[in-house]
Parts: sequence; structure tokens; C-alpha cells
Amino acid sequence: MDSKCVQFFQNKTILVTGVPGFLAKVFLEKILRVQPDVKRLYLLLRSSDNESAMERFRAEVLEKDLFRVLRNDLGDANLKNLVLKKVAPIPGDISVVNLGVKDSDLLQHMWNEIEIIVNVAATTNFDERYDVGLSINTFGPLNVLNFAKKCVKGQLLLHVSTAYVCGEKPGILPEKTFKMGETLNSNGKLVIETEMELMKQKLKELQKQECSEEEIAQSMKDLGMSRAKLHGWPNTYVFTKSMGEMLLGNHRENLPLVIIRPTMITSTFSEPFPGWIEGLRTIDSVIVAYGKGRLKCFLADSNSVLDLIPVDMVANAMVMAVAIHAGKSGSQDVYHVGSSCKNPITFGQLHDLAARYFTKSPLVGRDGSPIIVSKGTILSTMSQFSFYMTLRYKLPLQMLRLINIVYPWWNGNKYKDIDRKINLAMRLVDLYRPYVLFKGIFDDMNTERMRLKRQDINNQIYGSLEFDPKSIDWEDYITNIHIPGLITYVLQN
Repeated sequence: MDSKCVQFFQNKTILVTGVPGFLAKVFLEKILRVQPDVKRLYLLLRSSDNESAMERFRAEVLEKDLFRVLRNDLGDANLKNLVLKKVAPIPGDISVVNLGVKDSDLLQHMWNEIEIIVNVAATTNFDERYDVGLSINTFGPLNVLNFAKKCVKGQLLLHVSTAYVCGEKPGILPEKTFKMGETLNSNGKLVIETEMELMKQKLKELQKQECSEEEIAQSMKDLGMSRAKLHGWPNTYVFTKSMGEMLLGNHRENLPLVIIRPTMITSTFSEPFPGWIEGLRTIDSVIVAYGKGRLKCFLADSNSVLDLIPVDMVANAMVMAVAIHAGKSGSQDVYHVGSSCKNPITFGQLHDLAARYFTKSPLVGRDGSPIIVSKGTILSTMSQFSFYMTLRYKLPLQMLRLINIVYPWWNGNKYKDIDRKINLAMRLVDLYRPYVLFKGIFDDMNTERMRLKRQDINNQIYGSLEFDPKSIDWEDYITNIHIPGLITYVLQN
């Protein structure tokens, strides 16, 4: 890549939150690889002290295969020196005032030096406890914003959200900001402070009743889901992220704000090399379960567009957005970074590609023999899926329950165990339902304009920051890059 591509970042001081996370790591690697002359990268990590922050950074970031290219280019000693000079892992927490930075001298130094703030920290669990979701996804961004306002050289806050804050609406979903208190179903007014109070009240009640930790956790999850659905969002994750966006828009004053909304993030497309991934992302658990022969039936609409986007394209869009918007007082911009508008792939296509891949290159079972995959049954409505589950599992389960009652000594735990697994499966299906039956297309006009700006005006400055989904050949990417990456980095680790 042209070494001039991120000239903007030369001598800049940047704060990045959520660093052990997948996207933040890729963004960090990109900056270090293409602009080693960055002045300082402060990385906020949850840890008890400086030593454990550095240890966590080494173990969970630097030692990952993602940094292989940088390590090969520089050599171990030079990479170590670069990190020592440029990277400062800081123990902290976005759910706390001043981001939990306790050292007052360091705090002052950060406020005097930091120019760009990149907030990637979030809890991405769809079924998160409401208290946790509110503290990290809703009030966390506000804490980051308040920190950014104290940065005397602050030029921009870039906040990573998710495209799915748009909810489950069909049709074209525009890149527009939320108004404070807006709901997706016009069901009354959303008051964020009231949500916080409701959550605290519920927590107090549960503690008063001396509920177990497990009961409290489940009640908090249920409360989050019911509040999300009341206001028109499908789950706690996207609901708390939406409220985070509202608070940012409402309190930003003159600080330039960019909100990046990626869709479903997948393995690297090309940088630093193709196919790097960490953990099972949204759709990957389905691909892996299918490859292992465990998925005989799934809820999905074959014609539903799956909005997938490689992680390096999201990181490139972030780099570009920072370079374009830093210092533009008062602006607030939203960018959808996805593929459904310019280069859609359907669930049916993905299923065919996975079937072809695992038929040709089957995974190997514990007994050493290849796992044979069948095409499986795709059911396109929740009622069809429930009917299938009743016939296949719930009726046999009722028989087992009857046997348990008549012969209580007969393998007693089996009924409860299977019942628990079915309930868990149904809950997961309900959580993923909005995404596998999704009828929306994410408009990316703003992102397209940013791509054109890169090509037309600033080519010498920014070089080849690839984030155009039209450049993805889905068959090649899924079968030669993404699934092999999943097998290498997730299944074999």
C-alpha cells in the first residue's frame, strides 16, 4: 500500500477504546502498519493497573496472527520498539466518569495531547443484561464524549455503532441520525433517564427479594428485551446502542461527530492478509454448526439479503472518515458500511456456497471420519419453525416427561436436560430471527460519497483504502477466504 495513504495520521495522538475487540484490533494494526509516524496511540483496556493493561495488550492484541505482516516487515525487535514508543495501553472503563483513568497526571496529559477519539468499546451480546447494556452501550458513549470535550486539541469523535439500530423495517434504510427520545414504533416517547430509573428500581427489588445471581441476571435480560420491544427494537443490544447514539447527538455541542454503522462484520478481505478472524461472528455460528453436521434445520428466508462486510473494509472506512472530518466544527455524519445496497448476497446463496464447500472439503469428526453434510431444511417463517420443533422434539419430549412421572427413577435428568436445550435453542432462534428474516437494505449514499471523494480528490493523500463492497466476489470470498479463515483461526484454536 502507498505509504502516503494516511498522511493525515502523521504526528497525531489518538485514543482508541475497546481494543481487545475484533474491529478495534484491525483498526490499530492498520494505523501502525501504514503510518508508523503516528505520535501516540492511547488504548483503553479493562484491567486493574498499568502492568496488567500492558500484559493484556500483548497477549490479546500484539501476539495475534493479525500482526504477522507487521512483524515480518519490521522484525521482532523493531516492532517491540515501535510499540514501546507509540502505544500506551491504559487501564480504564468507558462505563465510568473520565473513562476510569485514575492517574490524575496522566489524565491531564491525555486531555492536553489527544486529537482523535475512536470509540469501539461495546457489549455486542443481543441478549445482554439491561444494566450492563445501559452502562456500556448507552452511557458509555456519553462518558467518552465528555472525555473528548475535555481534550483541548480534540478534532473528532468517531463512534462505532451498528447498522441494525434501524430495527426490522423493510425497504431502504437511510443513514440518518436519531432524534432524542425517538422510537421505532411511535409508541410514546423514549426517555433515557426513565429507562435508567426502571432498571435501577428492578435491580433494587430483586436484591430485596434476595434473588440468586442467576435469577437477577435472567430478570435483567428479560427487562432489556421487553423494554427494547416496547419501543420497537428487536433486542437489548440494538436498543441500548440506539440510545447511545441519541445521547451523543444531543450532547456533542461543537465537537465533530462521525457515527460508523457496520452491518455483520466478517473476516479480512485483503489486509493485512485475507481470512483473519477472531471468534464466531453473527452468521459464523450457523456456518460452523452446519459444517459439523449439527444443523439439520434452520429458520431463514432464502431470498433475504444478508448484509456481510469484511472487517478490514470497516477499518478502512473509519480511517477515511477520520481524515475527512477531523476539525470540521459542528458536523455530525452517519455512514452505513455494508454490502446490501451495492453487492447483495442472500441467505440462499450463502447456504449453497457453504454446502458446496463442506461437501468438497468436509470437516473431520472426533472419530477421524469426514462429516457428511446434508442440504438441510430451511423454514422461512417462525410458525413453520415452531411446528417443526414441536413435531421433531417437543412431542417426543412430552413422552419422556410422562415416563419421568410414571417411572421417576428412570434416567430422571434426561427430560430436564433436553427441555433446557430446546428452550435455549428457541431463545437463540428468536434472537437471530430479525437478522435471518431481514427485509431491509442499508442505504450507503454517504459512504459512497466518501469513496468517491477518496478516488477523485485525495488519492495522493489516502491511497488505496479499499472499502467498496462491489470489489467482493462472494463465491471466491466465502469459499476461498472466509470459511478457510474460520477453520484456521476458530476451529483449530
